[in-house]
Order: sequence, then C-alpha cells, then structure tokens
Amino acid sequence: MPALPAPPYPEEVRARLAADAAELIGRYPQARSALLPLLHLVQAEEGFVSPTGIRFCAEQLDLTTAEVTAVATFYTMYRRRPAGKYHVGVCTNTLCAVLGGDQIFAELQQHLGIGNNATTEDGQISIEHIECNAACDYAPVVMVNWEFFDDQTPESARQLVDDLRAGREVRPTRGARLCGFKETARILAGFPDERPGANDESGAGGAPSLAGLRLARGEALPGTPGAKVVSPRHEEPLHEELLHEESLREESLREESLREESLHDEPHEGEPLQEEPRHEERGPEAKADGQEGTEA
Repeated sequence: MPALPAPPYPEEVRARLAADAAELIGRYPQARSALLPLLHLVQAEEGFVSPTGIRFCAEQLDLTTAEVTAVATFYTMYRRRPAGKYHVGVCTNTLCAVLGGDQIFAELQQHLGIGNNATTEDGQISIEHIECNAACDYAPVVMVNWEFFDDQTPESARQLVDDLRAGREVRPTRGARLCGFKETARILAGFPDERPGANDESGAGGAPSLAGLRLARGEALPGTPGAKVVSPRHEEPLHEELLHEESLREESLREESLREESLHDEPHEGEPLQEEPRHEERGPEAKADGQEGTEA
C-alpha cells in the first residue's frame, strides 16, 4: 500500500461521496460509528479501499488515517487491492475443506492462472480463500460478490467462473441475482438495491438450514418417516412426560420410606413397653444424709 498521506479524490467525486457520507453519518449518534459503512462506500468507488479512500473516511469522521487503516486492515471484506467485477470467495474452513473446498480453490487458481487475492488480467474475476461462508449445511460453498453458490465441485466452480467471464447469466443458489462488486459494496454500505425485484429474490434458509427447526417442532424430515426428536406442540412433550413419571416415582419412594420409619418406631406384639428411667431430684436434706453416711 502506498505511503500515507494520499492524494484526495477529484473534487467532483469527493462532493458526491461527501453527500453519501453525510447520509450514512446521520444514522448514528456518534460520527465515528459510521466508519464501517464509509469503508464500503469508498470500496464501491474504486473496487478496494485505497489510501485515498482511507484519507476521505478520516476527514469525514475526524479520525486519523492510522485509526481508519487499523479498521480497514482488520476486516477481510475490505480489500487492499482492486477486486474483479466478480469476486469469488472459496470457503476453506474445516467442513468445506474436508468436503472439497481445498481442491476447488486449488483448481480455480490453476484454471484462472492467478493466486490468492489476485485478479485476472481482464479484470473480470478475483479470487480468495475465506474462512467461513456461514453455510456449512451446503458445504462446500463458493460465494460470488457475497451471494451463495452451494454444493460446489471443482467442475461446477470452473464452469461458474467461465460463465462469468463470458458474460453469461449466472444465478446464485440462494439470494438475489448477481451485480458487480462495486454495486454490491454500495448495497453493503447501506444504500438500497435499486434493481427491480432484487429485494424479493433474497430468499430464506433452505431445507438443510431449517432441518433443526422442523425437528424442534416435532415434524418428521423427508425420507425419515416417523423419526422425531420431540412431540408436536399440540401433544404433551416427551420431556414433560418423563418429568411427570419421575415425580411419581419420587413420591412413591417418599411414602415407602415414611411407612418403614413408622413400622420401626412401633413396638412388636408381646414386647413390654420400656419406660424411660426416672431421675428424681434429691433435696438438700437427702444430700446431707448421704454425706453423713459416708463420713460414718
């Protein structure tokens, strides 16, 4: 990264970004809280967070460039070199790696002729390995501009980047249709997606993501007839039945224990009642008599 301070944006660009920045800053009680959206804003301008973008954020928020740089270099979604129009992230965290993520990433690098965090010469594709796409139930997962492409293989991933470079329409497995990396960054900054119908395409969790919820509701999963974890809500849940049975067992044990104690305390038939020994108090005269007898 070039040394700071960096040159400012051209005046026209700066004025346009300053208006957007003012809108974002106005959403927060403290101006510095808007730093993350502002970093997405400058990334939407250049395709990465440049030294000029860092200077702009610092000036808007009355921060030092060192403070802005510390944040921009901490979060991996902020790129420090230009991204391609389509930024491809391959999850190489544990589950995705075991199921093929490492192989997908290696074969994509070879196929595209670039390394990690690099961009193709035509500027269409950049690639990086990422730690987790938060979609383990669809592993291995690839993301393009943060949209999901689930259950990938080396073959499907190669076809994906080839289609992107050729300009063919590509639809994510879930979520809205793709837009460019810069347009995505502007949406992440907090501005609306202006494409007609895009918000309705966002979708929700698929069947693997909702499996746990369905089991918690007492539903059986497809292909597992009768297999349930808990009873449906309109029935008495299994754990309550077990608690009730346990309570009855404890009550029965208590009653039996009380009966045994009662039998132990009662005298057996034919046994005389034993009286407790009496301790009579001896008055001063009796004590004196005893003392006299002893002296005699």
